[in-house]
Amino acid sequence: MFAGIDEVDWASMEHAYGPADDVPELLRGLASADPSEREAALDGMYGAVHHQGDVYACTLACIPFLFELVVDPAVPDRGGVVELLTSIGGIDIDEEDIGEDEDDAEGAANYAMAAAAVSAGAGVFFALMADDDPGVRVSAPLALATLHGSPARVLTLLRERLTVEPDDEVRLALVEAAGRLALRHDPLTGRIADWLSRLAAEANPPGLRLAALAQLARCAPESLPGDVVRVVAGLLRQLRSAPGASKVPEAGSRVLGAHLDPDPASAEAAPVTLVGQLRALSAEDRAGRAAPWTADLLRTLHVGLDDRVADRTALLTDQLCSPDPGQRIDAVRMSSGLIRAWRGSYGELVRLVGEQLVSDEPKTAEAASHLLEELFGLAAPAADALAARVAADPGGWVKEWASGPPGLGSAVKALARLGDARVVPALTAALERPEVPHDVGFAIGHLGPAAAPLAGLLRHRLSEVGLDEEAYDRASPLLAGLTALRAGEAAPEVLRILRGAPEYRGEWLRTAALRALGSFGPAAHCAVPELRALIRRPGTAGATEAAEALWAVDGDAGAVLPVLIEGLQAEHARERRAAASALGRLGPLAAVTAPRLRALLRHEELWLRVDAAIALWEVSGRAEESVPVLLAAWEKNRHVRVRVAECLARTGAAGAGSDAAHVLHAELASVRRHNAMDGGYGSHDTHEDEKLLALCRRALLGNTGKGPTT
Repeated sequence: MFAGIDEVDWASMEHAYGPADDVPELLRGLASADPSEREAALDGMYGAVHHQGDVYACTLACIPFLFELVVDPAVPDRGGVVELLTSIGGIDIDEEDIGEDEDDAEGAANYAMAAAAVSAGAGVFFALMADDDPGVRVSAPLALATLHGSPARVLTLLRERLTVEPDDEVRLALVEAAGRLALRHDPLTGRIADWLSRLAAEANPPGLRLAALAQLARCAPESLPGDVVRVVAGLLRQLRSAPGASKVPEAGSRVLGAHLDPDPASAEAAPVTLVGQLRALSAEDRAGRAAPWTADLLRTLHVGLDDRVADRTALLTDQLCSPDPGQRIDAVRMSSGLIRAWRGSYGELVRLVGEQLVSDEPKTAEAASHLLEELFGLAAPAADALAARVAADPGGWVKEWASGPPGLGSAVKALARLGDARVVPALTAALERPEVPHDVGFAIGHLGPAAAPLAGLLRHRLSEVGLDEEAYDRASPLLAGLTALRAGEAAPEVLRILRGAPEYRGEWLRTAALRALGSFGPAAHCAVPELRALIRRPGTAGATEAAEALWAVDGDAGAVLPVLIEGLQAEHARERRAAASALGRLGPLAAVTAPRLRALLRHEELWLRVDAAIALWEVSGRAEESVPVLLAAWEKNRHVRVRVAECLARTGAAGAGSDAAHVLHAELASVRRHNAMDGGYGSHDTHEDEKLLALCRRALLGNTGKGPTT
């Protein structure tokens, strides 16, 4: 084995972490008799030689040796090597992926060479379909479906193997490979869909039928039965009640690295690797589950159902009522993905998620709590369950972290984001801690008048903050809370922070203090001399912020107007945006700035164009110049839509038949959330989208025919 490996000039090549002269050791490690060495070697291959899917010259040089490994029956855990080869050779590159610079072109060439090299040797995977090692048999079907150039031959073998394959998880892999073939080779889709439909309809084991439905949803959703929710729910019940259902299959988890020897003695001495961690997490999640692969099948099914929100919601509702705790925690996790990406009616689903807060399984309760935290107002059907959880678990009110400041527990945040006064005792306790949680101020901001009793405690804690290098971390959550409460009685304490802000993060601290003073309005009149002094440096961010606060406190347009006009000419777009927004709040009193704002409508920075358009509308009282800019930005950048919709709702410009009304109606008709991302999300995404929908409705229903309000 490995003939010629030492003749390769590995040192002249590089991988993700430098010279590739360690690659021969990694390749030999894959064939080691020691499970820990095999795990470390596989981890090194993914971590350096095939880092995040990249293909380097050394990756290409490895391909012949990896093929030697997979065809040698004496090598343990060859399934993991088959998966590695599949990943190396299975990346599809199109013209859009090829950039203009030299590195992009070289990378694309490497991908193409890898695909050609692995595909050329893919014939070896045919024999592996009947290998004695079930870990190899579970990896070979997807390798063939991904890499071999004769898809019809592959499909024939998949169907033949299904009739004789004894291992349940290998059978599922055969069905999954058929779905992959259909996605990659359109001419075969009809044949594959017919076969999958028969598998799903015939008297096959429930797991196989569920796998067939999942792949149908993925490659031919139009072929799914009309009553797919009822069918899937019935299959899940059968899986729960099947004889031996509680037994985890002996073959292992079959995720990345799962082909490695699970012997506890060897695992104890094994190095801490990413592959090992993934294997351990998978094993922990699957322990004691009936049909532990069910979650993967259901996730595939949900992805295939895509925008069929009602069907997906009904299926998750059924899962949340399951007596199987594994199905319930899967449903909570999948509900998060559904609600985050799609608009729908989720009241009953959310109520059932709330019921999981009292689950005997800590992970299920924790997952439910985190989901409800993301939902803000949509969590209302679970309000009582959240309140009960918060009251019963004072130890969960604040979470400590190994690094960084403490934060509020997810159930506390979820209840606060509902504006529910039952969270006040938890927030009071958080404010009495030696180190206040960093997010307590934002939680207070959602409570409105219910948080008024906290103002005195916030003020007291702010008076204790030392003006040293930790001042910002300690004061910012308190200032955020006082800002939300508009607690003008705290003006002296805030003024102390403003005057004594240290150099370290002093700019951030002054910004937070000025924002608080501005929120207090005339109640912060004691700060007027300080604010007038700060505006004497026009053209700076601090002067603009001070001018905003001075206008809110004193209402002296003559004093702040020159400062804000100067701010429109600042070097950074962020500072110009702040000045434009502040001028908009002055309304007609800033009408003299209309020409300057009009000039910014052509600025290259989209967000500055938007803020200038809104301000121009507010100072001039005319919409004709601003609306086209706002609607163009709406189409160009989805993240600007909430800002634009706020303006349209406030100014009442979306008259029947107008361009604005057309855009708003189109947004309301979309079932996809405007900020949904594939492969990522933000903690406030659902809240922002629900806010957008509410603003669109208000803009369409609230047309008064009047000009802008200030």
